[in-house]
Amino acid sequence: MTDPGELRASDAEREAVVEVLREASVEGRLTLSELTERTEAAYSAKTHAELALITQDLPSANRPTAAAAPKPPTGAFQQQLQRARKWFVGVLGENKRRGAWRIDEEIGATAVLGEVVLDLREAEVRTDVVDIMAIAVLGNVKIIVPDGVYVDLDGVAVLGERKLEVAQAPQGMNVPVIRIHAYAMLGEIKIIGDSRAQPLRRAMTAWREQWNQLHGADWQAMRRELHAGWRETRRGMHEEWRDSRRQMQQDLRDTRRQQRRDRRGY
Repeated sequence: MTDPGELRASDAEREAVVEVLREASVEGRLTLSELTERTEAAYSAKTHAELALITQDLPSANRPTAAAAPKPPTGAFQQQLQRARKWFVGVLGENKRRGAWRIDEEIGATAVLGEVVLDLREAEVRTDVVDIMAIAVLGNVKIIVPDGVYVDLDGVAVLGERKLEVAQAPQGMNVPVIRIHAYAMLGEIKIIGDSRAQPLRRAMTAWREQWNQLHGADWQAMRRELHAGWRETRRGMHEEWRDSRRQMQQDLRDTRRQQRRDRRGY
């Protein structure tokens, strides 16, 4: 007879495990990095045994599915400011939050001639979506996240810059979501992933030890290849957008030049 643990896992079973991981994160059992890493493992799992390994140190999955958090209403900048948030402010100085901390509300980060650094990787995320308002006025805001999350970035840059350097998961995967509203005026707001930041020193948990025994170097190589693929996809999209933007600008210049010639009677 076939060992039940060796039965092949279905897409629905993988999604069920991912939902268990999300609930565990909201309950404070997993950090954001742990949630992201285990979510990647769940989507790459091939058998029931591998799925069971990912959740072996978590409570039973036999409970109702958590309702998705409602999306914040899209509105004016003033409406965003009025939302209740926990603020980190750096005015002519530095404000850095690293290590283990708890996120159970929306966050604000403001740098005025200063710097604010938020490292989310070891945070306990008690919300389904991490919502951050980032404001940089002649200052810098840096937000560090695990590679493999999905970053939903919007906002405005006026004589400033917004940078997104994260190896994001492909669309359709139920990965952690970081929603960032970025407003930069003569400043910089940067969102970077593990590959761009100083690596974390993580203890080897029981599930990872057993997972590595099953997969060995193949698992680590697969993760590196997966992240490289995400980065390459994002780079291709950025280059395509940049080329389209340049072409639009050139077409606009050509149109204006032709209009001037028409007015002069050429």
